[in-house]
Amino acid sequence: MQPKSIVVKKDSRGVLTLTLNRPEVRNAFNDTVVLELTQIFTEIQNDSTLRAVVLRGEGPVFCAGGDLNWMKKAVEFAPAENLHDARSVAHLFQLMDDCPKPLLALVQGAAIGGGVGLVSVCDVAFATEDAKFGLSEVRLGVVPACIGPFVVAKIGASQARRFFITGERFSAKKAEEIGLVHGVYPGVNEAEAALSQVLESVLESGPQAVSVAKKLIADLCSRDELGTQEEVLENVAQLLARVRAGREAQEGFRAFLEKRKPRWTLEEKK
Repeated sequence: MQPKSIVVKKDSRGVLTLTLNRPEVRNAFNDTVVLELTQIFTEIQNDSTLRAVVLRGEGPVFCAGGDLNWMKKAVEFAPAENLHDARSVAHLFQLMDDCPKPLLALVQGAAIGGGVGLVSVCDVAFATEDAKFGLSEVRLGVVPACIGPFVVAKIGASQARRFFITGERFSAKKAEEIGLVHGVYPGVNEAEAALSQVLESVLESGPQAVSVAKKLIADLCSRDELGTQEEVLENVAQLLARVRAGREAQEGFRAFLEKRKPRWTLEEKK
């Protein structure tokens, strides 16, 4: 049965669209949303038919952060239950950040708190001009802890210092300036058109190469993986050698030399 809080649609190209479907509460997070998203992102890890994932929000708002009723309930949790709930949220964002498929977002209206966390784990995010962003947790006496590592990785420590401690709202233009989103458009139609162009580029690329490229970025940004400069250079050289020896790379080079589309593109599958 399809989850109620998340509308799941997969098209013939292998693009999975996940729509937060709680417009009555501005698509705010609760434990059900966390559970459903966790199940979805666990299931798609090894789905070879999937090429990309698009995250959207139903209605005028992308995601308003945590559901107030959920947060009220969490305040009354026993210590063990409180920790379990927090771990579930942290695990979800790590799972989404580790998704081997390209993850894209279209943000309209607002992305607040956990909504900013969702944008932060996306590879590409576009917003409408009216979109507002904010990390307002401190105004409720809490902190953006579970989304913190992903937000800092996306916008950097300097910008995080400002927005974590002030809780202030900022515009889509500012979100683009600090690297949270990659483009701002007058309306949803224009943002959808830009998103479609990016998807076309993704679908033209080797699916295995895209997944390896995502992992490469994560490794290069992780202090635990970096090692010495010599180790980094050796690791990336070995990675390239392995990828070039693979079937996908060989097909890509052959297609280029033969002036045709690679077999993984839609044109070649027809």
